[in-house]
Order: sequence, then C-alpha cells, then structure tokens
Amino acid sequence: MTKKELALEIIERLKREYPDAGCSLDYNEAWKLLVSVRLAAQCTDARVNVVVKELYKKYPDCNALAEAAAEDIEEIVRPCGLGRSKARDISACMKILRDKYHGNVPDNFDELLKLPGVGRKSANLIMGDVFGKPAIVTDTHCIRLTNRMGLVDGIKDPKKVEMALWEIIPPEEGSDFCHRLVYHGRDVCTARTKPFCEKCCIKDICKKTGV
Repeated sequence: MTKKELALEIIERLKREYPDAGCSLDYNEAWKLLVSVRLAAQCTDARVNVVVKELYKKYPDCNALAEAAAEDIEEIVRPCGLGRSKARDISACMKILRDKYHGNVPDNFDELLKLPGVGRKSANLIMGDVFGKPAIVTDTHCIRLTNRMGLVDGIKDPKKVEMALWEIIPPEEGSDFCHRLVYHGRDVCTARTKPFCEKCCIKDICKKTGV
C-alpha cells in the first residue's frame, strides 16, 4: 500500500469513527477564532473557551478589542498562560484588522501569516474552518499520529509534516482530517499514556501496530 492509498483508507475510517468532528474552539466570527487560536498555544481549548467569554463580554467586537490596552487584555487572558505575549499579539492583530482590513480577517494564507502571533498552523486553521479552503493543521496530534500511522517518516518539524501531507492528502479532505486526528489523538492514540491500540479503528493498517 502506498502512502497515498494508506492516507485515503485512514481518512475513510476516521470519517466513520468521528463523523461530526470539528474545531473545538468556540467562535461565531472569524476574528474570534483568530483570538482563540492564539490563546490556545500551550493551553487547552476547553480553558480558552471559558476565558474568551469574559474577553468578548468586555470587548464585543474587533474594534473594541483593538482599542483596548494590552495590559487590560492580559488581565483577562492570563489563565491561558503566556499572558503578556498573547495579549500583545492580540492587541496588535486586532489593530491591523481594524486599520487595514475594515475589521475583517483576510482569506489569503500569506496575508494571515503577516498578522502578529499567526503561524502556519493558525493560518491553516483559519483557511479551513472559516473560509472552507484547503488546509492542513499540523498541531501536536497531527504530527504524533501521522508519524505513528506511517503517513510521514520520523518528521517532527510542523512545516515539513505539512508539506509531506499535502503530497498524499486530497486538498478537500485536509481540514476535516486534521480535526479527526485531534479527536483520535485525545481518545485513542494518546500522548501521555500508552495508546489504546486495541480499540483503534486503523490498528490493522497502522505502521505502529499493523502487519
């Protein structure tokens, strides 16, 4: 089985296992996902979802957040960790959205990368979830699982994993596939405990357990 064939089979099995998988960050506007994904660095999505409720209550739109002092933002987002740097990035990012994009989030990958605090992972998440465009989000789950499954070979660098996956994952499947990897990584192919290979839906074709 080639890597591309393996990828297609894994995609189909994960679809059956997690039919409703999606982004676990709560948002109803594009700029809110941009804020949440910055806060999610080294923090759980569940905690971010709690913290942003207070943030958006005080600053209900992009312009309000752009006008807020970084110190005031930091007071609210501190529970997510790295409060000072995250608050600084969010403040600068919202100012750019206000001044350059009329409060809208750009739908161009390269433009997203120019925003403070936005890397390839965040830009891909925005492209896939907000704009429905091809995207591959190489978070820790994606990197761990694709290596274990044999879709990539001993690659840990996020950009290199992303580039390798673009070669074998159909563009229209990338975003949902990465969301399903998060679900699978949390429930079955775990990092902090021994993975539960016995209940894995791809155990017979996985490089780690298959024959």
